[in-house]
Amino acid sequence: VQLQASGGGLVQAGGSLRLSCAASGRHFSIYNMGWFRQAPGQERELVAAASWSGNVPYYVHSVEGRFTISRDNTKNMVYLQMDSLKPEDTAVYYCAADPPDGAGWPSPRYWGQGTQVTVSS
Repeated sequence: VQLQASGGGLVQAGGSLRLSCAASGRHFSIYNMGWFRQAPGQERELVAAASWSGNVPYYVHSVEGRFTISRDNTKNMVYLQMDSLKPEDTAVYYCAADPPDGAGWPSPRYWGQGTQVTVSS
């Protein structure tokens, strides 16, 4: 599985961005998909995850109510809608995929390249 993330950029606080992740390969629909982020000097953290089974998505507490993860299995795409952005959301965001027999979060099997999100105050 190869993952290609896009959609990052510079936005003012309170604004919105939508990140997209295109996945290549077979059986996308049975992969658990997630978005991580890493800010300078900080550890990478799982921001949001959407399971292949459609269970309730996971969100880290700091983004609950502001971010929404979604997936389109017909297009092999996963999205992260980010609203009410704050300067502390500034980070490199990574798309990740993990098969049903993978190690699970926070150690997915496949990573995409990062996309920079910068939120100015």
